[in-house]
Amino acid sequence: MSSIVNPHVFREYDIRGHAERDLPDELVRDLGRALGTFWARRGGRRVAVGRDCRLSSPRLFAALVEGLLETGVRAVDLGVVPTPLMYFAVHAWDLDGGVQITGSHNPPEDNGFKMMAGRATMSGEDIQALGAFVRRRDFTRAPGGTIVERDVLPEYVGFVEGNVRLARGDLRVAIDAGNGAAGPTALAALRAAGIEPRALLCEPDGRFPVHHPDPSMPRNLQLLRDTVIEEGLDVGIAYDGDGDRIGVIDAKGRILYGDRLLILLSRHLLRERPGAAVLGEVKCSQTLYDDIAAHGGRPILWKTGHSLIKKKMKEEGVLLAGEMSGHVFYADRFFGFDDAVYATLRLLEILAATDRPLHELLDDVPETFSTPELRVDCADEEKFAVVDRVRERFEVEHEVITVDGARILFDGGWGLVRASNTQPALVLRFEATTEVRLHEIRDAVEGVIEEVR
Repeated sequence: MSSIVNPHVFREYDIRGHAERDLPDELVRDLGRALGTFWARRGGRRVAVGRDCRLSSPRLFAALVEGLLETGVRAVDLGVVPTPLMYFAVHAWDLDGGVQITGSHNPPEDNGFKMMAGRATMSGEDIQALGAFVRRRDFTRAPGGTIVERDVLPEYVGFVEGNVRLARGDLRVAIDAGNGAAGPTALAALRAAGIEPRALLCEPDGRFPVHHPDPSMPRNLQLLRDTVIEEGLDVGIAYDGDGDRIGVIDAKGRILYGDRLLILLSRHLLRERPGAAVLGEVKCSQTLYDDIAAHGGRPILWKTGHSLIKKKMKEEGVLLAGEMSGHVFYADRFFGFDDAVYATLRLLEILAATDRPLHELLDDVPETFSTPELRVDCADEEKFAVVDRVRERFEVEHEVITVDGARILFDGGWGLVRASNTQPALVLRFEATTEVRLHEIRDAVEGVIEEVR
């Protein structure tokens, strides 16, 4: 591989790295050439290009577009938008593909690219093919490349306004966008639905000066939690940096993690669509899969990763899917991609149809004791090997689900170890029927991790 290419930048379902160290202009121009080549050789020319509000995004945009136009691409510049609006533009305007410049929930100095081929998210072999084009300098050159600006927000707002109907407009809602790209979209969409939200950090600022836009981390929800409690609001909603992940705070100030949110959303879906398939990723609580089945649905446990989930949804005809980290995917009344603003509206639709507060709607779910998603630093060069060694140690005496990493089944609970596809880290989660058992399982798994590293 060329000396300018860090091989770990080309990941399973996106391209991502430190903006200055891993994504120099020369590489990004070549990536634009590679993407244009990829689309052109499949008969595509019309594509969307969006970017988040990170300070490095304008530079990456300029270099990427320079490379794209050399391949004859006709690009639509969406400006600064959350990633779901890029997805929406591709679907609504029937484009041949799209690319979003975003570091998602990673640190401010990171950035990257999420890409589409037609209406499918590029991942795996397709992303590795882009890397191969760059290494071999195997690029299509064609005249006629153009770029035009187009505002996708009005069409998106119009779509969701006609798609989601709230039975009442008196819900008291706070929105914390973490100064990411989703703030303006969320405010416009909620206002169109008849909700005037309490806006927190909804002005895009790529420095993320108040807190990091990652709603899976409790410390990033403290401002939202305080606001909900102090102002007596019904619900608080947080977004990650590019608007494809949601965090939820109930009126008691408690975090509704992704798997419990999915229980609530799936119950409502299954009343309208009996027997529907609902997918949760490998970090989700066992109570999710049990609840889907108890309400007549078809539960599917699958791999973590937005592109992997979207592919599985198409294969299995899944109408709703979600991750612990807050990705929510609706194929019911929507396009099957992860959109935190749309998920917000579907949640508010449920809350507006009942007089019960959010914190009471899941009172009948059996109590378990669990950790949030935990991350342990582990070099990209080592993390997959560590997971393999952990799996080998435990599968001698335990059943281990290997759909994505190692989900180790114990009496009274389970523990998960998997390699992050977006960071140099191991991802852990634990769940048990008692707090004592939770600590026992966690100690056992973390002990083996330390031994095998």
